[in-house]
Amino acid sequence: MSDEDTRWLEWVTKQFETIAGEDKEIDLEEFKTALKVKESFFAERFFTLFDSDGSASISLDELLEALNLLIHGSETDKLKFLFQVYDVDGSGSIDPDELRTVLKSCLRESAISLPEEKLDDLTLALFESADKDNSGAITFEELKAELEEFPEVMENLTISAANWLKPPEVEERRRQAPRYLTRTYWQNNSRKLLFLCLYACLNLLLFVTAMLHHRQGGACFMVAKGCGQCLNFNCTFVMVLMLRRCLTWLRATWVVRVLPLDQNILLHQIVGYTILCFTLVHTTAHVVNFVKLSQLTGFTVWEYLLTTRPGVGWVRGTASLTGVVLQLLICLMVLCSSTFVFYWSHLCYMWVWSLLVVHCANFWKWFLVPGMVFVLEKVLGLAFAHMGSLYIVEVILLPSKVTHLVIKRPQFFTFKPGDYLYINIPDIAKYEWHPFTISSAPEQSDTLWLHIRSMGQWTNRLYEFFRQPETGAVSPKRLATSLRNKRQLIKTQTPAKLGENHRFCNIKCYVDGPYGTPTRQIFASEHAVLIGAGIGITPFASILQSIMSRYRRRKQNCPNCSYSWCENIIDSDMKLRKVDFIWINRDQKSFEWFVSRFLEMHMYMTSALSKNDMKAIGLQMALDLLAKKDKRDSITGLRTRTQPGRPEWAKVFQKVSEENKGKVHVFYCGSPALAKTIKAQCENFGFHFYKENF
Repeated sequence: MSDEDTRWLEWVTKQFETIAGEDKEIDLEEFKTALKVKESFFAERFFTLFDSDGSASISLDELLEALNLLIHGSETDKLKFLFQVYDVDGSGSIDPDELRTVLKSCLRESAISLPEEKLDDLTLALFESADKDNSGAITFEELKAELEEFPEVMENLTISAANWLKPPEVEERRRQAPRYLTRTYWQNNSRKLLFLCLYACLNLLLFVTAMLHHRQGGACFMVAKGCGQCLNFNCTFVMVLMLRRCLTWLRATWVVRVLPLDQNILLHQIVGYTILCFTLVHTTAHVVNFVKLSQLTGFTVWEYLLTTRPGVGWVRGTASLTGVVLQLLICLMVLCSSTFVFYWSHLCYMWVWSLLVVHCANFWKWFLVPGMVFVLEKVLGLAFAHMGSLYIVEVILLPSKVTHLVIKRPQFFTFKPGDYLYINIPDIAKYEWHPFTISSAPEQSDTLWLHIRSMGQWTNRLYEFFRQPETGAVSPKRLATSLRNKRQLIKTQTPAKLGENHRFCNIKCYVDGPYGTPTRQIFASEHAVLIGAGIGITPFASILQSIMSRYRRRKQNCPNCSYSWCENIIDSDMKLRKVDFIWINRDQKSFEWFVSRFLEMHMYMTSALSKNDMKAIGLQMALDLLAKKDKRDSITGLRTRTQPGRPEWAKVFQKVSEENKGKVHVFYCGSPALAKTIKAQCENFGFHFYKENF
């Protein structure tokens, strides 16, 4: 018995004892609760098969006896149990209606919705393939023969019994060596680690130099001055790391190969926490120093801290007062940096810099040049954003509350695949700017696409604004504008058919950008793996479209036959030899708003029963058979077969590694929790990992 089986039996026994009454038996409803089986069909079938004496209740002995078969039984024993689950009437064979009932229950438990006609197609595809003698019923031998044509399914019959009834997964924390001490971690993060070492050394140098320069003032005064000098540097450097336009420009130069520009947000956070630490030590050292001074002068500690009478500071003795305010503001900004008030608390930076100029006599020397660049960036951003009003000319409301905006693209707007921009729509919120990834390709010259998931106040207002029917109080030029937009856009490929969720419009908006992201590195990769979770597909939508546009430009067709080939696909412009696209979604509807017909795609639906789940075996076989017959997936309508459950990253990356298509770069956009898992696997295989922040 495997460790997994042992843990599972302990879990089942504990569940049984918790729910069973004084008679030590459970009925059907209690059985559903004990094993957390969602679909009543499977609960009833399992209950019937486990209830060996037909008493309409199951004792612990009956349950463990049945489960023992699943653990110690042979492949044939397990297959017979599966056959009995499908043989609803106990006739010894499975007819089409029984098979349809099983598949319908599988679809419900997997949260998949298909038309009745498609369910009939699935049933017939599996039934006709399994019914070898065309007798109108599937026997045990025929089912076994059909399963043998699916090696993965046969393999699952020999796996742990815990995968047959699928109890809730229990997180296991295996003790391993810290990843930060592994060789692969240091290799894959060499630029970041080298940068952090240089950063730490520079702070140490500034600290020691300032301390030595003020050694006549005593230990506390030396520490305060050392921290103050480090704060001069860090309070300026934290701004440099967020100069988006400068960083976007640097990403197109050789500097990107030396400095960790793609991790500027992480470095910004590290510098922010460093500033907090230095301010706390700086303030504490000054307070201790003020206590000593109060014993030598006629001023109290509170006078030193909260008044200008002692005359501390280069601007009318305001150093202590501004220092107290700065300490409060910096603490507020750091504490609120991970909450919903992040934006408003971070607006304090204007006050922080202003107070620092008053507080410290030398800060302006550090701040002058970066501050001028910062102001220039802001002025240019506002100028470009308001230089000419843009208009949203088309809106499509997609499943999963995704709003697809089509914006008339200005001539001067150039961007790279995966870039993002800030958008302001006065009709939604006059002063709010929000960042979104551009989902259209740069080669699409007429329009910009944005796909915006409704996940917050502004995005929900946007979705509701366009969901409301158009009112009659519109401009007199509404019809002319709408007709002009329609005629112009009819020439381009639109992602959905016109309907109640699709409208043409003429709504003013402003954009600021574009700004670069780590995905700019994709065309310098040889083998790229793109992983998007949910709405995290948007940067890859742009990239995939751009790849196909470049591919089509190089595609050659023979004038005498249908043969076609691609010339010079590997050049200085694009080194890609292979692209794998992995898209992970919770449910079926999330796939419906993105349609693609190119590259090698791997799509996973996490709500679907995985292939290891006994209840899903018939459904997965039927979906595979129908996909081969129709040459498209029954769930999404795409050519790529949607995989159930979550990816097994070790197997996915092992396959990628074995393909030997060149150096592998993995680009990810989605939840931070999944990013940690994928990054750890990338380090194990020596892949370069890049994480999108939008």
